Amino acid sequence: MLFSRDIGIDLGTSNTIICDKKGRIVIREPSVVAVDVKSKRVLATGDEAKAMIGRTPGSIIAVRPLQDGVIADFDMTSDMLRSFIYRSSKRSLFTRTRVVISIPSDVTEVERRAVEDAVRSAGAQDVELIEEPMAAALGVGLPVFDATGSMVVDIGGGTCDVAVISLGGIAACRSIKVGGDALDEAIINYLKREHELLVGTNTAEDIKLKIGSAAPYDGEGAMEVRGRNIINGLPKSAEITSEEIRDVLSAPVSQIISAIKETLEVTLPELAADIIDKGIYLTGGSSQLRGLADLISEETKIAVHIPENPTDCVAIGTSIKLRRAV
Repeated sequence: MLFSRDIGIDLGTSNTIICDKKGRIVIREPSVVAVDVKSKRVLATGDEAKAMIGRTPGSIIAVRPLQDGVIADFDMTSDMLRSFIYRSSKRSLFTRTRVVISIPSDVTEVERRAVEDAVRSAGAQDVELIEEPMAAALGVGLPVFDATGSMVVDIGGGTCDVAVISLGGIAACRSIKVGGDALDEAIINYLKREHELLVGTNTAEDIKLKIGSAAPYDGEGAMEVRGRNIINGLPKSAEITSEEIRDVLSAPVSQIISAIKETLEVTLPELAADIIDKGIYLTGGSSQLRGLADLISEETKIAVHIPENPTDCVAIGTSIKLRRAV
């Protein structure tokens, strides 16, 4: 028997989340592909491929086919999506596959077309694009179709999308290429510069999660970091503190706050008043950086809220879009 299916995809720089029409998460995996250099054959995707980063022999490369929220390698992105879409359902035969997929708010027409073509190449017949802040607002449950202003800041791996939404459209927005990857890169560069220690992205992310913060917090401490000495190439370890990492992250965090302020500055007064009443909503995995919400609230003088599952808001929003399109 043949079936049709509808799925929503949050195609992120760091992770891809796929949900069904009812909003249930069916795939949550890193946006990583492992490829055999000689044959160009895809060996693994998602969790399995991420485990290979920095640990592969010369004949295998583990790469992230999306950079800064857009497709950097079309073929790898198509292969990755095809794998995820196939694994998202127990059935393998469908009459049609309809997909709603999220994109950053400032992508070009060429980049929009690349995403649509990649999804079609992965097996979808009907494709609809939705801007990430709109999807996030839907996922949070904000009244985006009412004549009232709602503000969402979606901080993903590659981008930070800030938007004020009213009457089903984006009234003001700002998108910057700063997200979780920029935070990790700042840590990598700091360790290289100050400790002559070379570490990979997985180690940098671990440091960020364990002791990273945007503001001082209770229970601050230190951790030992292991990597390679950039001078002699031998293994090396160094101890770093929470305060060190907070100082390192201050530059990208300041860029995020500046983007929020710039968006508020061009927001209509009536919508700004609504935002003061309802507050700012943070979504995306990097919104969970310790102290970030408090720092944004302090800088803007507006209450800041983080939903229960901020990483899932965009994906859930795509599923809501699927239901509304019927």
